[in-house]
Amino acid sequence: MTQFQIFLFSLILLLLILLAAFFSCAETGLMAVNHYRLRHKARMKKRYAMRLLQLLKRPDRVLGAILIGSTFTNILASSLATLLAFHFFGDSGALAAAIILGFVIFIFAEITPKTLAAFYPDQVSRWVAYPIYLLLKVLYPIVWLANTITNGLLKLFRIRVREEIIKPLSREELRTVVYETAGKISRQYQNMLLSILDLGKLTVDDVMISRHDIVGIDIEKAWEKISEQLHRTSQDWLPVYRGNVNQLIGVLSVRDVLKPLLSQNLMNKELLEQFIQKPYFVPEGTPLNVQLAYFQRNHDKIAFVVDEYGEIQGLLTLNDILEEIVGDLAPTISGVKRVEEQPDGSYLVDGAVTIREFNRMSGWKLPLRGPRTINGLIIEYLEALPRMGTAVLIAGYPIEIIQVKDNRVKLARVFPKI
Repeated sequence: MTQFQIFLFSLILLLLILLAAFFSCAETGLMAVNHYRLRHKARMKKRYAMRLLQLLKRPDRVLGAILIGSTFTNILASSLATLLAFHFFGDSGALAAAIILGFVIFIFAEITPKTLAAFYPDQVSRWVAYPIYLLLKVLYPIVWLANTITNGLLKLFRIRVREEIIKPLSREELRTVVYETAGKISRQYQNMLLSILDLGKLTVDDVMISRHDIVGIDIEKAWEKISEQLHRTSQDWLPVYRGNVNQLIGVLSVRDVLKPLLSQNLMNKELLEQFIQKPYFVPEGTPLNVQLAYFQRNHDKIAFVVDEYGEIQGLLTLNDILEEIVGDLAPTISGVKRVEEQPDGSYLVDGAVTIREFNRMSGWKLPLRGPRTINGLIIEYLEALPRMGTAVLIAGYPIEIIQVKDNRVKLARVFPKI
């Protein structure tokens, strides 16, 4: 063997090792690429992304082309290494060549390129897309034959190979994706996305205003008191009833009433009734996302939650649902909610405030399973009627009852977790 042949074979051997590294890198990069990001790039008309999507429609063919190239590359490299070793060391050199070449390929053509591709799959797949596309064109007859055989073997085990189908992510998987965006989008937007995903788990009962806290107009009261209430209210909608909320007549748009009331001062109880709109009722347990879709479709903004006997249990507004997504917007139908942070880090909270809302405003984690409101949570743990000055420890949070009214916790102080 001449010096030129030795040099040529050594150069070819080096190129074959580099080619083996390329195939290893391409295999890992193409299989690990983020398909959702790839589709986003394709919608932006990125040519490499569109080519990659075309390739990955049939991953079996891509893998076939890569593995055929990798296999023949490794076989040729092994043959050349054996030939060179035999020239220099004779028969004993063949075994040494196999061991040394195996170690070199293992380190430089397997672990290193595959590790690189595993950490940077998007960048790697971008640069290998076109070479693999050409290789697939050149080797297509061999790839087709190999895939036909392998797919036939898989069918024996009732495994069918089809074009790649993007599997939809479950809600919990989407939550994980949103959590992983930490640092890439603001905390506020992250919380909004998580809240949207949680809408399917919540029902109208979780966010409605309790019947005891509904503020409305009793049509049986004197007109002077009704007029004063209309002038003082900060709410856009008010329920109208006779005597109590279960004798509901309808809902009133305060904005529609105040204009003629203020401009002409001709409004009276009889004219007021002409502005009352028909109420809308929704059964307990209705999923919150379903109710939001109804509000959007019918342009309603208020609904009354009823139990199986038709008794009103609470009131739900469009704002209540939106607040679950974006946080506090404005005072609701029950007036301004009282959740006030104190200098010592504790919170003064109205007993009618829901636990979900308090957790969202404070960042704490009072238990959500069971009662909906702070009042209900305290009474459940007490297993008795509340008394002013009583304190309970719930999930590590000391809670003191500050004010009681009609056997209900009117005001409580929640201290930081111990």
